[in-house]
Amino acid sequence: MIPWVHLDSARISGGGELRLKRRGDEFSIMLGTNELMNSRLSGSEEALARLSIAKLAGRKAPRVLIGGLGMGFTLRAALEVLGSDARVTVAELVPEVVAWARGPMASVFEGCLDDPRVSVLEGDVGVPILEAAATWDVILLDVDNGPEGLSREANDSLYDPRGLARAHRALAKGGVLAVWSQGPEPRFTKRLNAAGFSVEEVKVRANAGKSGARHVIWLATK
Repeated sequence: MIPWVHLDSARISGGGELRLKRRGDEFSIMLGTNELMNSRLSGSEEALARLSIAKLAGRKAPRVLIGGLGMGFTLRAALEVLGSDARVTVAELVPEVVAWARGPMASVFEGCLDDPRVSVLEGDVGVPILEAAATWDVILLDVDNGPEGLSREANDSLYDPRGLARAHRALAKGGVLAVWSQGPEPRFTKRLNAAGFSVEEVKVRANAGKSGARHVIWLATK
């Protein structure tokens, strides 16, 4: 079996370290002993974009905010279904992740960061949410393993009642907040409802087919 090779590391604000590993054509990003993402498992991240954007019903010139670049699966899926008039902002807190996308993982990203519809913000996705009012048509959050922060405790502020209220304010009428999670969290559904969202909880496979773990996507419409 081909062994894993450690390519690079990146410190996370608040503690912890991300590690980029490669085995043949396969990439993995680890946090300690937890695998946050793998280049073979893209189905649920792609569904995060497709399911939420489908709810826009052909809205003109949509503005999309993606929290977390990861391996680019959500971004690529969004670009595939959005028209040429769309604008997509990707907020990534860890600069090294952006560097990996343009460097060792360039084959995975397939040049999507160079799409003229895309702009990259190296910083906390909470900032463009806080600064916006009825601005975004879609906000996609995949910044952790779900609404209970694993990689960074500060991510909890995106998912608590105040954070959800800010997201609700940042969305245009009929806009969608979509949140990816490794597993179910009934309390989060209640929080979304309390924040004024109409909520749909969808279970999707980690793989695009019918295999792999089931992940959860919340589709919360304003």
